[in-house]
Amino acid sequence: MNRYIDKFLSYMEIEKNYSAHTILNYKSDIEEFFHFAGSSVTLQTIDYLLLRRFLAELRNKNHRPRTVSRKLSSLRSFFKFLQREGHMKENPSKLLMSPKIDRILPKFLSEDEMQRFIESPDISTLMGKRDRAILETLYSSGARVSELVGLNVENVDLFNHMAKVSGKGKKERLVALGAPAMNAIRDYLDHRASNLSALFLNKSKTRLTDRSIRNIVNKYILKASVNAKISPHVLRHSFATHMLNRGADLRSVQELLGHVNLSTTQIYTHVTTDRLKKVYDQAHPRA
Repeated sequence: MNRYIDKFLSYMEIEKNYSAHTILNYKSDIEEFFHFAGSSVTLQTIDYLLLRRFLAELRNKNHRPRTVSRKLSSLRSFFKFLQREGHMKENPSKLLMSPKIDRILPKFLSEDEMQRFIESPDISTLMGKRDRAILETLYSSGARVSELVGLNVENVDLFNHMAKVSGKGKKERLVALGAPAMNAIRDYLDHRASNLSALFLNKSKTRLTDRSIRNIVNKYILKASVNAKISPHVLRHSFATHMLNRGADLRSVQELLGHVNLSTTQIYTHVTTDRLKKVYDQAHPRA
């Protein structure tokens, strides 16, 4: 089976241009299924009932519906590829129903919490300047962490307040950077080695990793005493929420976030209680 999996993963990387992280998830999901099916399974013996038993096994392990749905999606894509390549007559997964996924509103920080959080690094040190620039950039641009760690110095246009990032599917896009973010980046670059291409460096002067960014965010969440267990992605959620709360249109926020579908951005159309009260007070004749 390994050769079929390798062919599929190569297709995802070369023709679909998927990221290394996404391909790794596909590989993990497909290998999990074949581990369940056993070493004697062949493409001809994979059927609807075997897949149903696999989904039942996932539920017995108390996987969340979202996780089960992702694994099923990986298998659907794999079998669809094998059918198109002539290795399978039919796609055994086409009749499987995905579990219902509850709509989960993204977590975000209030504007006051965000300001306290971003301003918590000690900018009298080089690492503090770097961390302040990282937090300012994540919040100002709405960029993903993977996009941030991939930034090079030449990707940042200090004059036009823009940066070019490589997003999902290795698609490049421009993100905007506000004055505080640009000032923080300038301050950091003025004090670090100037002959290195990566924008954000660790103490060994090599490119930061996704895990490093997570550790930095956790450090300053505690320092700022923000009462929230968050990931770096919450800065992206907060960016979108604050933009919409202040009147930005959904289509523009979609472009800034790099979402392919508008429906992905629509999850941010939740409104805070304060905004609801404000709209009510302004609009209702007997408020």
